[in-house]
Amino acid sequence: MKAESLFWQQCTQAVTDDGSIDAEHLMELVIATYRSHESDYEEIERSAEALLAENRELKNAFGLTTQALAEQRKLFEIVLNNLPLGLSVFDADQRLTLSNLRFCQLFGFSGDDVAPGATIADLKRKTRGSEQADARPRGRKEGQQAASKAGRRIRRREWLMDDGRIIQSVVTILADGSNIAIHADVTEDRRAAERITYLAHHDPLTGLPNRIRFREQLDAALAERGQDEQIALVHLNLDRFKSINNTLGVSAGDKILQQVAERIRASAGSENILARLGSDEFAILQTGRQQPWNITALADQIRRELSEPFFRGDKQVELSVSMGISIAPEDAVETDKLLRNAAVALSHAKADGRRRERFFTGEMDEKMQARHALEADLRAAVQNEEFELHYQPLYDLTQHRVCGFEALIRWNHPVRGRVSPMEFIPLAEEVGLVVDIGRWVLRRACNDAAQWPEDIKIAVNVSAIQFTSSDLPQDVGEALAAAGLSPSRLELEITESVLMENLDEALPILHALKERGIRISMDDFGTGYSSLSYLSSFPFDKIKIDKSFVNDIVDHKEAHAIMRAIILLGDALGMRVTVEGVESAEQMTLLEREACDEIQGYYISPPKPFGEVAQMLCMPPKKSDSVTPLAKIRR
Repeated sequence: MKAESLFWQQCTQAVTDDGSIDAEHLMELVIATYRSHESDYEEIERSAEALLAENRELKNAFGLTTQALAEQRKLFEIVLNNLPLGLSVFDADQRLTLSNLRFCQLFGFSGDDVAPGATIADLKRKTRGSEQADARPRGRKEGQQAASKAGRRIRRREWLMDDGRIIQSVVTILADGSNIAIHADVTEDRRAAERITYLAHHDPLTGLPNRIRFREQLDAALAERGQDEQIALVHLNLDRFKSINNTLGVSAGDKILQQVAERIRASAGSENILARLGSDEFAILQTGRQQPWNITALADQIRRELSEPFFRGDKQVELSVSMGISIAPEDAVETDKLLRNAAVALSHAKADGRRRERFFTGEMDEKMQARHALEADLRAAVQNEEFELHYQPLYDLTQHRVCGFEALIRWNHPVRGRVSPMEFIPLAEEVGLVVDIGRWVLRRACNDAAQWPEDIKIAVNVSAIQFTSSDLPQDVGEALAAAGLSPSRLELEITESVLMENLDEALPILHALKERGIRISMDDFGTGYSSLSYLSSFPFDKIKIDKSFVNDIVDHKEAHAIMRAIILLGDALGMRVTVEGVESAEQMTLLEREACDEIQGYYISPPKPFGEVAQMLCMPPKKSDSVTPLAKIRR
């Protein structure tokens, strides 16, 4: 109620009956009214003081909040401008509202260029590069559809900058038309991906297409082949290239392979496709007509080019090449068959003596099918232990008695019957089964020899592959230990191929075996071209002269002279000499006169099963015939 109204009301109440105002009563009414509102005034004062205190608190809180917001904004700007990705935000009118420092760096914008309000069109004109068409990766359709359902869309754009960089932008378009984009420099990633793709289809050493890429090129050539067009496929393999790596080292071998690739590339020319299929394997694809004449001419040229010496420092290296050729459509019209037929022809070229090319024929395919069947049977034979050992005696010409036996493997196939070692041993070496077979032969031979008299030794042949594909000293040690056989009774026979292909690896193994007391013999001496050099590289206990030197020693003085020289060589080097293939008393007599140590051959005994060893040990001494005078030895 207003003060005036209240006062007039109080005055009315103070009027007496005669119409005058009772001043005393009026004062009482005013005082009573004042007293009734005194407590309200105090409450108002208290509320005012509380409001002032709350206002001060709010002011402090507002100051703190303002400071915190300033610090957060500063932190936001630090984070924003230190992001590894560029960031830009445009409103629905396509005007820039926010961007960071990386965005400017990626596109080469200045600070003024990216002022808020700049349009996309303005920025595109100032971009130091151009947008690439169809830059959006494939395979994103499902993700884009899902994004669209959420009220937004995602677009990918790509820019090729003037300095060669590639910038990729991922733009999220919101429902109101505004967009948020992140931008990244993908130059290095793209180059790395291109490098990976290149390496997946090319040989890093020579830069040639690899097997995967060559198959793709062959697929395309066969698909595009005209009705009267022919496609020739050449599968090349460098002969015995592994020996170069073993003697000169892998690094030198790689350098030579690069030179080989250059020579083949020069011969093949740009009109033919050249690829490297493996370590020492190459392939050429030739399209056109007039086959096989064109491919034959190319093969001749390649052989001539590769026959020229290669030089690595002061060392001269000579190479030869074997080639297998298949032609479409005559031999096949499918990639796998054409490749397989060329490989089959190559295997025949190598089996025929290397240094040549062979064209695929149906007969080769039949032989290869037979070979695959034999390989399957051989693997089963290893699993089922279908082998047995026969033993051929070694005869001491001084003591005139059997002094040991050579273990010779035999395979008794349940359907094929007896399979010749000349047929299955090379196959076992080629497919890697010779390690398991060799390990079995070692154990069986040592077990059998442990049952013989202690002065009878056992000779076991060891393949070159056992030196590189197994732990030969361990295999030998386990065989000896299992049989309880003295190492001095075991003699390992190796051919010069062991040293020729794996000299650096083989020598330490041979020395380790010899230190255990095991005797080492060089088998088939004289059949290679480097036997003498290998005799000086390792102290062999024995050399075994191949039977090819024995056939004519009785009737031809040249053969006799060679035999005498080898026996004298062995004696001078302190090595025992064993002559293989002795089949007559005349040969034995002549060898005995030349002071040969041991002989082996059908004249003494053919190889026999273990059960007949005791009988061979008890055979009477072999008597030699009268010696033919030297004057009667004719040419």
